[in-house]
Amino acid sequence: MKTNRILYWVATALLCALFFAGAMMYILNYPRAEGFFISLGFPVWIIYPLAALKIAGAITILTKWSMFLKELAYAGFFFDAVLALVAHAMVRDGEYMFAIIALFLTGISWIYDRKVYGTYTQGI
Repeated sequence: MKTNRILYWVATALLCALFFAGAMMYILNYPRAEGFFISLGFPVWIIYPLAALKIAGAITILTKWSMFLKELAYAGFFFDAVLALVAHAMVRDGEYMFAIIALFLTGISWIYDRKVYGTYTQGI
């Protein structure tokens, strides 16, 4: 049980740090983020809302305030990482490593959250 808890907290801390750092890059280095979004074919108006959601998702996962919002944050992180991976693969810029790491950490954190805290959803 202690190993599961350690794996959960390491994966969760790294996951939240990764998404928080990405959000800070969007906010503090907007021209660089704008260049990434333009090269990937995404609209630039989404940068600030995406940064806010990344911060809110990290806080939600760490605080465990609402199980519904926590699941929503995990889903958001998963879809954000999948879409980033596909976008980078489509333009072949080689910048997909963070998306792979985010997918891995999201999966580990989500699985071990269920093992440690017993938050299985049965009957779905």
